[in-house]
Amino acid sequence: MAINFPSEITAGLTLSVPLELPDYPAASWTVTAHLRGPAVIDLTAAVVDGVLGLRAAPAVTGAWTPGSYWIALRATDGVDVVELGSGQVRIRPDLVSAGAEYDGRTHAKKVLASIEAVIEGRATIDQESYRINNRELRRTPLADLRRMRLQYIGDVKREREAAGDRRGIGREHRVKF
Repeated sequence: MAINFPSEITAGLTLSVPLELPDYPAASWTVTAHLRGPAVIDLTAAVVDGVLGLRAAPAVTGAWTPGSYWIALRATDGVDVVELGSGQVRIRPDLVSAGAEYDGRTHAKKVLASIEAVIEGRATIDQESYRINNRELRRTPLADLRRMRLQYIGDVKREREAAGDRRGIGREHRVKF
């Protein structure tokens, strides 16, 4: 039994996942992928051109809410229900339909940029706190900001390595027109 469900799906693109399930023939079993996360998505497998698979057209995936989902692939014959596999999948937003405000950076990259902006802004401010008429302002100590910055640099580096980017500047993709 081979189930190769992708770990990432991009909304707005065709999803096609062939399924090899000789123990669960399509004539007597119904196979459904149940995704749960920011939305509820159920995909029922169908036979197309003699191949059993999960398929969703771009118009369908384009309506999916991006985020992290749990997935369970189940088969039923109307009486029994069998779980064929489970795990997690991430639905990425459709970049083409995203607005100008879209920011595709990860949480770690956004926080790192924010910490660096605070440190940069603090370069011209010499006091950590001050009080005026019973109102007090305390800034995060520079040492704490530096420590948080190092932590997020490590997080960003781990994300890049997990994505297969060891150089830290993105993957090279050659395109010919």
